[in-house]
Amino acid sequence: MLAEAVLALLLTAAPVDEPPLPTVPQSAEIQLKVERDGSLSVAEAISVPDGVTMDRRVPLRVAAPHDRDRVYGVRDVVLEGSGTAQVDDGTFTVHLTSGTSIVRYTVDGVVAGNQVTWELAGGWSADLKFVRASFAAPKIPVAVDCAIGGFPCAAAQIDHAGLTRFSQQNLAAGDRMTATVELPAGTVPGNEVLVPAKTIAGAFVLTAPVGWAWAVFAALLLAAVAFVGFARRRDTGDPPKAGLIARNGEFASPEGVLPGHAGVLLHGRAGPADLAATVLDLVVRNYVWVSDGPTLTRRNPPDDHLTSFERAVYEAVLPDESVTFAELRLRHVELPRAELRADLAGRGWLATGRLRRAGIRAVFYGVFLTILLALTAGYAQLGVILALAGAAAVAVSAALPARRRAGAEVARRLRGVSAVRPEDFDEPQREVVFSRGLPYASALGETGPWVAAFAGLDHPPKVYWHDGDITPDQAGSFATALAGTFAGAHRGRLLATVAADTGSHPPAGKPGGPEPS
Repeated sequence: MLAEAVLALLLTAAPVDEPPLPTVPQSAEIQLKVERDGSLSVAEAISVPDGVTMDRRVPLRVAAPHDRDRVYGVRDVVLEGSGTAQVDDGTFTVHLTSGTSIVRYTVDGVVAGNQVTWELAGGWSADLKFVRASFAAPKIPVAVDCAIGGFPCAAAQIDHAGLTRFSQQNLAAGDRMTATVELPAGTVPGNEVLVPAKTIAGAFVLTAPVGWAWAVFAALLLAAVAFVGFARRRDTGDPPKAGLIARNGEFASPEGVLPGHAGVLLHGRAGPADLAATVLDLVVRNYVWVSDGPTLTRRNPPDDHLTSFERAVYEAVLPDESVTFAELRLRHVELPRAELRADLAGRGWLATGRLRRAGIRAVFYGVFLTILLALTAGYAQLGVILALAGAAAVAVSAALPARRRAGAEVARRLRGVSAVRPEDFDEPQREVVFSRGLPYASALGETGPWVAAFAGLDHPPKVYWHDGDITPDQAGSFATALAGTFAGAHRGRLLATVAADTGSHPPAGKPGGPEPS
């Protein structure tokens, strides 16, 4: 307690900016005082012989552990004597001519935890014959250290009054004398400034902005996982019975859904059944006429009421005026999946893939940004986070159901078509509902129950789209045969592809194989 009282008295009586003048030519007397705010007040008295100039350069950014640099700040520089002293481009420089000069300045960033570190002397262009320094703080230091290029100074000790003293003889030009003083905990606030080193490794150092970016990324990732889980578990409930007749008395499917949409909406893929349902829908909508054979014939040209994928199907199935089922089996007719998915996406029922494309772009942008920041400004982890965010967007896009909420609702209502009964409609409406609903029943795999329900009526509905007078049972047989034609053609193409890959031949009589002799 007595020593601390003496120290406080000395600090009050002897201001730091009045160092003793050097008594030896080409030497330095230095006084340092840690202020209560953590700044370090320094006063240096340097003696320069006649006819000699001395220069000092002190870098204010020095290497620190873990790929970081420690940054000091020097301010309030005052020079009394002959020469100059200034801070320029991260370096504290002093230029002195002959005589004794006093340099006063304040240093920020010297306190790291409980330790105060500063370069007492060094970086001089000429030798210093003798260096002596005193260090004062609000409390008596706990430990003291002084080093010159990894070797201890001549003297570094705490005297009986609590002042810390350093001394060194013959400090060679360019050598740096650095002091580290450990103070009792809580003596002064820490003010150390650490920044990433200007190296590739330093560019990836975790800093406060990068840490916040990681936190935001983690929060968004958790939110995305929760959203995906919710979307995949979403229960759409039991399908309601479809009405199929609008207020004006015309046929109306749920939300205007088409038979060709069923495969993608219900199962995520389109196949021969959806192609057959689309062709059957063109038939019942009077674009195609059916005659014995069975033969499909153009009845009306495509118009604006057809979607792009329906128009493509029409042109592929009927490039000429008419076609038989036998000819269809030998043709390579597929449902145009790109146009079909584009139509579903345009209706808001199917994901457009924009999230996936945006994610892929973000990955490339992130890689580019990582390289750019690593070679320039640092904070390269921001580019890594952007790339990972892009990858997460791609993963989320793949994990999310292809159907949007509206698409799931349409799919639920589409399944309700199978719950329709003839008794729900009056006799004039049954003719429209039976024929217009038949393509939907075909797409849902419900052709048999649909036909049976209408064929069992006392007055079965008429079939208006087939040559001659046919019954609902015969219409159902046609729908089944049409679906079988496209399914058989699809199987034949698969067999031909396998045969081409293996070098074998498909069975005789199959499309793509030799005709039986």
